[in-house]
Amino acid sequence: MKKLFKKIPGSIIAPIGFMAGGVFCDIKKLGTGKGSNKGQKRDLALIVSEAPAAVAGMFTTNQVCAAPVKLCVEQMKRGVAQAVVVNSGNANACTGKQGMRDAKAMTETVARELGISAEKVFVGSTGRIGVTMPMANVKRGIVEATKLLGIKIENADAAAEAIMTSDTRPKQIAIEFKLGGKTVRIGGICKGAGMIQPGMSATGKRPAALPQLHATMLCFITTDAAVEQKVLQAALNEAIAHSFNRITVDGDMSTNDTVLVLANGLAENKKFTVRSSEFKVFQSALKYVCLELAKKIVRDGEGVHRVVTIRVNGAKTIQDADAAARAVANSALVKTSWHGGDPNWGRIIDAIGYSRATVVEEKIDIGYSAPGLKKILWSLKRGQPTKATFKELCTAVAPKEFELHINLHLGKADAVMYAADLTEEYVDFNKGDVGDPSSLGG
Repeated sequence: MKKLFKKIPGSIIAPIGFMAGGVFCDIKKLGTGKGSNKGQKRDLALIVSEAPAAVAGMFTTNQVCAAPVKLCVEQMKRGVAQAVVVNSGNANACTGKQGMRDAKAMTETVARELGISAEKVFVGSTGRIGVTMPMANVKRGIVEATKLLGIKIENADAAAEAIMTSDTRPKQIAIEFKLGGKTVRIGGICKGAGMIQPGMSATGKRPAALPQLHATMLCFITTDAAVEQKVLQAALNEAIAHSFNRITVDGDMSTNDTVLVLANGLAENKKFTVRSSEFKVFQSALKYVCLELAKKIVRDGEGVHRVVTIRVNGAKTIQDADAAARAVANSALVKTSWHGGDPNWGRIIDAIGYSRATVVEEKIDIGYSAPGLKKILWSLKRGQPTKATFKELCTAVAPKEFELHINLHLGKADAVMYAADLTEEYVDFNKGDVGDPSSLGG
């Protein structure tokens, strides 16, 4: 399917009928930790569709969730959106009733400036937890952002910068493809570098099948495809399951994780059902966009030097495969060995063993490969070391990106995780300095 998609410039303004902008309005003036110490970095973004759009969303399943998440979940019940306002520098989390009032005030300010209903305005926030929003600055920023809305690449760039916190670079993508004989575009921006192990659902409630799903990740996607809201949500559910819900930097789920997709229908393709061939094409395109953005988050993780794709095969159930993959992906011992270039399979099999997965020591295989290659160097076969030399294994884990293969030989279920190493830089970045209050906080 990937060959059907052509990458194009413009990210969120690439689809027909979308505008964007970003401004600096000093939202972080109250202090938001080291991650936001970027001087006058833009900190408020606005994404607007010329026409009302179908909207789909996925939200954090953290039992402590921010006001903008609660508001978005409520707004989702109507299934229509026309604008998204996003701020960095303040998460508006653990801010009580005032936080909800502020989130609603953001939608109302956007609505007033654009002449649309506040019910069609969605909100995203990221930054320090437990600090109320500086609403005078926010409202001023929204007014300014509405005046700077545009359809140029620099408008998309400004929005992508405005949602960043500890990110070192913006994360954007856009593609075009044929759908029902029409040219359709999907564009997206996202942010995230720390506090990353999203476990999102459409309602913010935890799926019973995956009770352990865990700086915030935010993602905003636009498309000019004509898609019914329920069909759009079904496509997003599947895309998230194979992308953002498959990444981890540090194993921490944020209070603010949000993905929103707006589809305004201006490509004028014929609408389709979930059982159609058009749905398969659209869903594959959306999945591709989400996965590319998700990988960008892991690669830009706080202090990250190496990115590892963990592939678990041969599990009894999908839940077992997921549990084994997550245990390895979040093990501090495994992650530090990756950073040191140490092919320490002992730490890996230990993590597999204490996971919730059903495993049999004598059946476990562990090996390494270059990304996307079928040739695997096995360090462990059926629970015992192979004849692979230490030098060969070190060479296999030396690249900035490699794949870790685990076969449990107990069934046909599999899972994948995109993970990162754990470095001295990550610890230094996140430990804070009690002598400098501006370096502390959520």
